Amino acid sequence: MTPITGYFLIKPEELEWRPSNQMKVPNADYLDRTKSQLLGARLWRLPPKSANTLHKHVKAEEFYFVLEGEGRMRVNDETLTVPKYGGVLVGPDAMRQVFNDSDSEVLWLIVGAPDNELEPGEKLDLRKFWPVNPKQLPPELSGVVWPPVGR
Repeated sequence: MTPITGYFLIKPEELEWRPSNQMKVPNADYLDRTKSQLLGARLWRLPPKSANTLHKHVKAEEFYFVLEGEGRMRVNDETLTVPKYGGVLVGPDAMRQVFNDSDSEVLWLIVGAPDNELEPGEKLDLRKFWPVNPKQLPPELSGVVWPPVGR
């Protein structure tokens, strides 16, 4: 993995928001255009009564930081409440999922390194990241349907 040369200024108006593939949570990738191989960073807007995927990593540590609202996440079997401007660092082996069981949107900044967890020539094995159903919701969202049908 090669570090970038120089710097990149990323302005908020240049971010491209899109729904995530599996859970349809709006997110914007800060570092995609930089081609950084060492670091990943995304904003995630969790609507009320929503969740991101339940997952883990092979090598990457991730830092979860709440910018707006009160964040909720599960790490392994624990449920954490993260206040605005609070953060959680999670190691690669821990299962994790951010979710929103409130009636207000929550904005997270999630930063991880390394961004590319595959060895040169290695095939992607999704079971390493999603050893269980990634769309399962935490107990706090029992009875909720997410992502909504039709999204």
